[in-house]
Amino acid sequence: MINLTRTCGSILLFLILLFYPIHSPAQAHLPRWTEVQARDWYAKQPWLVGSNYVPANAINQLEMWQRQTFDEIQIDKELGWAESIGLNTVRVFLHDLPWQQDPKSFQQRIDTFLKIAAKHHIRPLFVLFDSVWDPNPRPGKQHDPTPGVHNSGWVQSPGAHALEDPSEYPRLKAYVTGIIGAFANDKRVLGWDLWNEPDNTNQGSYGDLEPKDKVERVLALLPQVFDWARSASPSQPLTSGVWQGQWSDPKALQPIARIQIEMSDVISFHSYERPEEFKKRVLSLEQFHRPILCSEYMARTNGSTFHGSLPIAKEYRVAAINWGFVAGKTQTYLPWDSWQHPYTDHQPVIWHHDIFRPDGTPYSAEEISFIKATTGEKAQATRNAEPK
Repeated sequence: MINLTRTCGSILLFLILLFYPIHSPAQAHLPRWTEVQARDWYAKQPWLVGSNYVPANAINQLEMWQRQTFDEIQIDKELGWAESIGLNTVRVFLHDLPWQQDPKSFQQRIDTFLKIAAKHHIRPLFVLFDSVWDPNPRPGKQHDPTPGVHNSGWVQSPGAHALEDPSEYPRLKAYVTGIIGAFANDKRVLGWDLWNEPDNTNQGSYGDLEPKDKVERVLALLPQVFDWARSASPSQPLTSGVWQGQWSDPKALQPIARIQIEMSDVISFHSYERPEEFKKRVLSLEQFHRPILCSEYMARTNGSTFHGSLPIAKEYRVAAINWGFVAGKTQTYLPWDSWQHPYTDHQPVIWHHDIFRPDGTPYSAEEISFIKATTGEKAQATRNAEPK
């Protein structure tokens, strides 16, 4: 039986995009990096090891980046902890709303963050859009964490309203080109992760609040985001990480995964699986002959650990960026199932994510020793390889 609602929605979306051009023909033909360019770039990098990072006192991207709550002292302290265990990159989520509010001051805060990161020999991978968690972001004061619930305040960018309203797309384009354009030749920036898990519909958390045609809208918009980013002529690579389905057969790729792989300069992926599956993921992506970055891994209660995945990443020279860094208002040390069964009366025996407690003490001293031992050989190489 034909789904008339979805069919009509797809036709409407096609007509909207037809009459709201959001890229110029010139932008559509800007070149993706060749395989040689991508490999040459990667050969100049140290082995990249880091964490997805948000300060302990921020519940989400907005609380991290808005003027009233941007905390240089907290960031400096925590990135010092990252440096102390040999991390040389962090993956950091931006958001379109601070840019909409005040582009110049948001740009200045990003520059401040880059100064702090450079002080600690860390080069960030910035994420511009994110389809995960709350589809209704609101600027201003963010709500307190929901007791016992994993990532209870994280918000999407763009939100559902902006995604459903093509009149918002020029604003989103200005955000992408403005941010990337401002730092296009900044050697402190590692790269640009354009859209995190773009086809995630958040079943089990916010699924009922998502646009019914979300995937179709993202499928139409994602290539344009790559075009917008390339129009800013960044010297750093563009990527968007595949995260679901199988990637071993290029002909069987899901539509959004195909766009992600075919338009990315370097290939990135997520794997919260056991070591044997992590390795299969790496091997399946080697066929694309480009550098490989794992931009999310490490969920202890799911069998994804530093001890299991980090040696494989090192063996295949895959960048390894775990989720997350310090336990705080995101509460990502709690398991995913806390959305169904909040941990209000007890703490989990095993932390799901995160490395440090808010006071800087490690969750596991053994893990810290292992991370230091694994990254230790590259500590001096990191400094020698830093762009001058």
